[in-house]
Amino acid sequence: MPHVIVKLWPGKTEEKKKELAVAIAEQVTKALEYGDASVSVSFEEVDADRWREEVYIPDIVNKPDRLYKKPGYKM
Repeated sequence: MPHVIVKLWPGKTEEKKKELAVAIAEQVTKALEYGDASVSVSFEEVDADRWREEVYIPDIVNKPDRLYKKPGYKM
């Protein structure tokens, strides 16, 4: 704990995902004062044509109380 899930469009390289996972883990350990062994990061790729239905509506629109960083776009 904690486990961070990053949802993104397909196409980023494994190298870029690993780089982001390391950066996220570093910031989580720093901000929340957890040890590195406590943090996990996963990626879920969602096609652009499914983004609205699978991410935007359920995770952003329907859960505003859980959203700490709002996107700069609307769908």
